[in-house]
Amino acid sequence: MKALVLALGAGRGMQPWRGRTPAPLLPVRGEPVLVHTLRWLTHHRPSGVAVAIYRQAAEIREAIDAEVKGIDLLWSQETEPHGTARAAAELGPFLDETFVVVYGNLLVDVDLTALLDYHRARHALATIGLVHTDDPAANVMVECDSAGAVVRLAVHPTTWTDERRTASAGIFVVEPEVLARIPDDRPFDWESHLFPVLVADGDPIFAQLLGGTVVDAADL
Repeated sequence: MKALVLALGAGRGMQPWRGRTPAPLLPVRGEPVLVHTLRWLTHHRPSGVAVAIYRQAAEIREAIDAEVKGIDLLWSQETEPHGTARAAAELGPFLDETFVVVYGNLLVDVDLTALLDYHRARHALATIGLVHTDDPAANVMVECDSAGAVVRLAVHPTTWTDERRTASAGIFVVEPEVLARIPDDRPFDWESHLFPVLVADGDPIFAQLLGGTVVDAADL
């Protein structure tokens, strides 16, 4: 397993600034939230970790390099916004095995091993971690069938009839084959673009409700 942290400062689930602080550097218990995310990832022993950055990239990298010791990070800096999925596609040579994607503004404490096991048992191309929500309009909503296969995604819907009210947590397990489905001529995001395409094409896309903590640091 490899891992990609999206610390782009823009896109779904990302709050670019609170005041003048980029979202991945928002303090949680005296440390940037991105530091907590990286420690959570390394607890699960990934074979490599990449961090994609765009807005305030130098500030983020300097702060994280100073805070995190003993974690070998591959930094991928975008010169213009390409979207959250294209950020992964541009790391294709690195993301050459099953990989985890997580948004860098999230404070996360969930059982990643259980999500990986679920993903592999279903031979999925991608598996979306889910959380319950009472506010569909503020989330990317995900509807699944009884087997856990994703049948519909809706970004900030004004109405949502599925009583389960499950939303994307901003944590995904993905197979490297999906990177070939990402165009290189326009911005492309995971939840707004790629996952709906895969669902429409009948590809095995699953989702699982996560236990534990997934919190946007900007909401703390």
